Amino acid sequence: MASRSSTDDTKENAVQVSVDAKLTVAAGRGNCQQLKDLLSTEDSKTMLVVMAPSIQASTVKSLPEVMSPLLLSSACSGAWQDLEFLLNRGHGQPHPSMNSSTKFHDLLTAYGSHSCGDKGASMQKASDDVEALLNLPSGSTVSLLDGVTIEGGTALHVVATYGESDGFLRSADIIHSKASHLLFVRNKNGDTPLHCAARAGMSRMVRHLITLARGENTGVNRVKELLEIENSLKETALHQAVRIGNNDIVKLLMEENSELASFPKDGTSPLYLAILLEEDIIVETLYNASHMKLSYSGKNGQNALHAAVLRGTELTKKLLEWNSDLTIQRDENGSTPLHFAAALAQQSQRGSICWQVLEANSAALYQSDCNGLFPIHVAASVGESGTVTMFLNKSPSSAGLQDSMGRTFLHVAAEKRKVRIVSSACRNQSLLWILNIQDNDGNTALHLAIQARSLRMFCALLGNRQTHLNLSNNMGQTPLDISPYGVPPGFFDEQNSEAKIHFALTVVNARSGGSRRDHFEENYTRQLKYDETEQLEKLKEPTQTLCIGVALVATATFTVTFALPGGYRADEHINGGTPTLAGRYAFDAFIIASTFSFVLSVMAMIGLMYSGYSILNPQTRRIYLIAALYFGSTSGTCFLATFALGLYMVLARVAHKSAIAICVISPLAVICKQMDLWLKWALLAQPLCTRIGLTRTLVMVTTRILFSMLMEFWPIIFIFVWATYTSNQF
Repeated sequence: MASRSSTDDTKENAVQVSVDAKLTVAAGRGNCQQLKDLLSTEDSKTMLVVMAPSIQASTVKSLPEVMSPLLLSSACSGAWQDLEFLLNRGHGQPHPSMNSSTKFHDLLTAYGSHSCGDKGASMQKASDDVEALLNLPSGSTVSLLDGVTIEGGTALHVVATYGESDGFLRSADIIHSKASHLLFVRNKNGDTPLHCAARAGMSRMVRHLITLARGENTGVNRVKELLEIENSLKETALHQAVRIGNNDIVKLLMEENSELASFPKDGTSPLYLAILLEEDIIVETLYNASHMKLSYSGKNGQNALHAAVLRGTELTKKLLEWNSDLTIQRDENGSTPLHFAAALAQQSQRGSICWQVLEANSAALYQSDCNGLFPIHVAASVGESGTVTMFLNKSPSSAGLQDSMGRTFLHVAAEKRKVRIVSSACRNQSLLWILNIQDNDGNTALHLAIQARSLRMFCALLGNRQTHLNLSNNMGQTPLDISPYGVPPGFFDEQNSEAKIHFALTVVNARSGGSRRDHFEENYTRQLKYDETEQLEKLKEPTQTLCIGVALVATATFTVTFALPGGYRADEHINGGTPTLAGRYAFDAFIIASTFSFVLSVMAMIGLMYSGYSILNPQTRRIYLIAALYFGSTSGTCFLATFALGLYMVLARVAHKSAIAICVISPLAVICKQMDLWLKWALLAQPLCTRIGLTRTLVMVTTRILFSMLMEFWPIIFIFVWATYTSNQF
């Protein structure tokens, strides 16, 4: 095809020149190679016309340009000369070697600079960019400063983050001169360059950025606008300075805008953040520099006093002096600062955090949270008996405050198993009137103590005669009706606290509710849901553990029986081959003790074997397990006796005192095993004495303790009685 040369219509005598030309049309990506081949001829007569169809802007989603590596490198290092060269290319800038380093020049060449190439290189580059050019919208241009980092930060964000030396300050000036709007641009987190500089602790850079904002003559206060910009967390640059604990930057920002501490209006204030981070000096700076006009707000509806009570006495004291109205403000859960203080440990002393908040506003004791919990309930739930006592001394009527479930602080303490608070309340004569208060379910503190299966709380309530034992809850259940639910059917140790609670209520003649006995038993069985398979599973773990224990006892006893202390007489002596210590009292006792230890451990192993025998019914297996537990425990007692007697025989004549000490120390293991049982009976003695009298209590408790000792130590008694009997025969 041919093309006509251009003519000038205004000149009649113009010479017309015709040249040979070719028109190649690339309708799509497939014809791009033809255009590249045409350009590669480097013919001066070759003219390239590229026509691209227009693309609707609505169909293309503009993506942020990735920042040039050279620009990012220059910004991070504060190399203002390199930065200036990059931004001034194409505007009469001299050769890069005159203003930038040779190394930077080499990098610039490696990254494909357009500023110093020849025509051939330009033609080749043009041919390489044809395909990309076909896909760009008409007239689109991209500036270096439009590029952003992965975090969405501009070159000014980078400079503000990485330094504050003269080079970085000059770099900031250069960038701002080219694109002043970047001072207010935010990254993906909503941070401006000022946020970045403050977070990095660059005080000189912060001051410099503020100076740049002040130099913009737009008719509005650009400094104030810059300082008050909030990021996606609703934090200003002041928050960043507070977070890193830089008081100098805090002062600088507050000098520029004394109202800055009042931002944000409904989020975490700088003061709240400073208190939470325990930055005492910054707290003072914010308060003084703001002329006492600052925000006290915090996260989740809290205020600065909520944070102060969690951080220390001094901060709390300051906040109360500055603004005592903070004591009545509630967070999103309805908690006041006194609720927070009530949950702290050891706050009953004068001058403590809780004491200060209470003194500032004693009416806060009667302010509940969203669940109806008052500060006294909070203190009871964490077991702070001293704080509860302080509240009661300040306002005795607060003892009767009930939450949305109708619970007093005594109910809460019983549910949470806070023994000290329940015990203290039962000893306080002024609190007798709350002992029998019922909650919305009709439960008293005694009901809840039994449900919590706490013997100590139960004894404290039972020991106070003002505690009614026969009050029914909404289900018609008295404390006696509730107590069996802690004693499940099947395998259960009768020495557990639940069994002791039920026994004590029975002894003091507590009454059941208004239900028939058979109905009660049906309900008991239905609620506890006795599962035979589950009960059999309970046997597996203890059976395996006990088997190992009794096997070790049997093995050790068998070994020591044939390796007697003192050895054997030589064969040439009279009674050769017999034990050398035979005939002594201790030797006879040693032999009987080792015999009992071995026999009882073997009996325990047999019992354990049958308890795991699946063809036996569960009741029979339970009997075997109980017998095995008893024999195993008693064999351990005999084994200790064997150990003590063996050492006594060897040491008695050469180290008599040491031998006696060994005999005294050895029974401690058995006493330790019985200690829990004895302590429980001792704990029950006081309330039983109050309810049924001293004489009956002494007889009952003493009888059971003596019986348990007899069942544990009868082999020891037999051992020494037999040794005494045999020694008298010779």
